[in-house]
Amino acid sequence: MSLSYDLIEPDMPGLGLIVLRVDETIEDEFRRHFSPDQVRLHISRVQSGDDLTPETITQMGPRLQDAAALLPRAAQFDVVGYACTSATASLGADYVAQAVRGGVPCKEVTDPLSSALAYAKAHDLKRMAIVSPYEPHVAAPLLSAFERGGVEVVDSLSFGEKSEACVARIASTSIADAARHLVSRCHTDGLFLSCTNLKTFSLRPSLEQELGVPVLSSNHALAWHMAQLAGL
Repeated sequence: MSLSYDLIEPDMPGLGLIVLRVDETIEDEFRRHFSPDQVRLHISRVQSGDDLTPETITQMGPRLQDAAALLPRAAQFDVVGYACTSATASLGADYVAQAVRGGVPCKEVTDPLSSALAYAKAHDLKRMAIVSPYEPHVAAPLLSAFERGGVEVVDSLSFGEKSEACVARIASTSIADAARHLVSRCHTDGLFLSCTNLKTFSLRPSLEQELGVPVLSSNHALAWHMAQLAGL
């Protein structure tokens, strides 16, 4: 005997997130940012190297479509976000969007770089200082991408790290010290803490108040932009 049943359609915006295999941070920060009563959040992982280098970024590109395809196609996604700032800067936001759309139907696609630029435009931030955890040759494409996006990079600092496991464990005190040092030596409209694996969720509001300039992080910017695109 087969029982009858009713079907219900989703009544909350659907968000998809493609996270690097080695990322230990953004999933927790997104689930703290978005209430389950507010959105439907589904997460996939993309194969990535233990170190973030130009070579591992290049290898990640062709895997994006398959990672997007692991998201449930029936979920009716309003927005899918690719959670890697440096890889987007190297691969290009258009490449990322095309790969994601090739894997899963969605209304909008974004990434931390596009999100940070959208945030800067919405808040009239024309000059930005940037803290990056990675080696300078990995961070360089990000700085160039900001400039192409119409935001002047007035100064930057890097921790010179390439191991993702270490990036996820950089202490908030170290991040705050780098931010203070950077802002003290330049005139900037805002500060960007780059990398989705960098723990900034609890640090950002107090640092913003202390420094007196807007402070955005990869995860904060991506969450903000995805919420905007989903109409939240």
